[in-house]
Amino acid sequence: MRIAELPAELRDALRKGMVIPAHPLALNEHRQLDVRRQRALTRYYVDAGVGGLAVGVHTTQFAIRQPAVGLLDTVLTLASQTMDDWGARRGRTLLKVAGICGLTDQAVGEAGLALERGYHAGLLSLAAWPSASTDQLIDHCQEVARLIPVFGFYLQPAAGGRLLPFEFWRRFVEIDNVLAIKIAPFNRYQTLDVLRAIAAAGRQDEIALYTGNDDHILLDLLTVHRFASAPAVAPVRVVGGLLGQWAVWTRRAVESLAQIQQLMATEPAVPARWLTEAAQLTDANAAFFDAANGFRGCIPGIHEVLRRQGLLTGTWCLDPHETLSPGQREEIDRVCRDYPHLTDDAFVREHLDAWLGSEPG
Repeated sequence: MRIAELPAELRDALRKGMVIPAHPLALNEHRQLDVRRQRALTRYYVDAGVGGLAVGVHTTQFAIRQPAVGLLDTVLTLASQTMDDWGARRGRTLLKVAGICGLTDQAVGEAGLALERGYHAGLLSLAAWPSASTDQLIDHCQEVARLIPVFGFYLQPAAGGRLLPFEFWRRFVEIDNVLAIKIAPFNRYQTLDVLRAIAAAGRQDEIALYTGNDDHILLDLLTVHRFASAPAVAPVRVVGGLLGQWAVWTRRAVESLAQIQQLMATEPAVPARWLTEAAQLTDANAAFFDAANGFRGCIPGIHEVLRRQGLLTGTWCLDPHETLSPGQREEIDRVCRDYPHLTDDAFVREHLDAWLGSEPG
């Protein structure tokens, strides 16, 4: 599939900026897929107003690919069908992004599976290439891009990613069929490498930039980057987010992005309240992602927020050792108490029965 073959409304919406949550995995107490609640999560995101969903990514748990688990196809199919069915009831079409992992043979296979299941793009992880050269990485990315529009991915090393120099990004943005880039190194210098590469290539109007920096979400969205002082030099902006943080409190995330888009289109300066809210959201993310313990509890932390809202029944992960860290639950208590304006608890309460049932509310 080529970018030009995507529905025009999806291409335009992606370039304008959308909320794309990283889809969690709903398990029961036996660590088996809870189909009812997996479907309910997808319905929640659709009704929250997201532009798309990323499935089979870190938040979905990479272990779904293990032969003993064997859930990749099941999870991709269930999310795709639910997006189609629930989106049609709401008169909406969503962008479907599938996580793509592994060395080239595996990645090409996953890209083919994603296309068969109706996905529009692949979020391409390079975690399987920890010591590869830039030439090897570019060859790999080109092979995958021959099959499916690619969402580039700068994943932070703490979550299994690797450092990717400016040279890599400068060459990556020249690859045909690159649709967007998720920038998630959790590092200002490395984030600027990607932005500067886009500016150097002059492709800021063609390749959409999405924040994955869960520690810097609103400031990424509020910043206009210029890499030269000449007025004629086109600015570079991060237009949306593909985030694990946006898998929770999603309705509020959609509202925030819409407000920021209006602000950036009409106001010459950023009101100070947005800087305050940016810091509050980072504080909340530190609790959910377990930053104090090297992000070991990041997936259970997301599950805990969804459990409190009734969307999940527990925080179980495929790995029984992947649990909330000591003190993490109390930190989540604190940020939920201190930042109620960031939550969407009332929205979830209003619609939860419909998402768990079979009919729209």
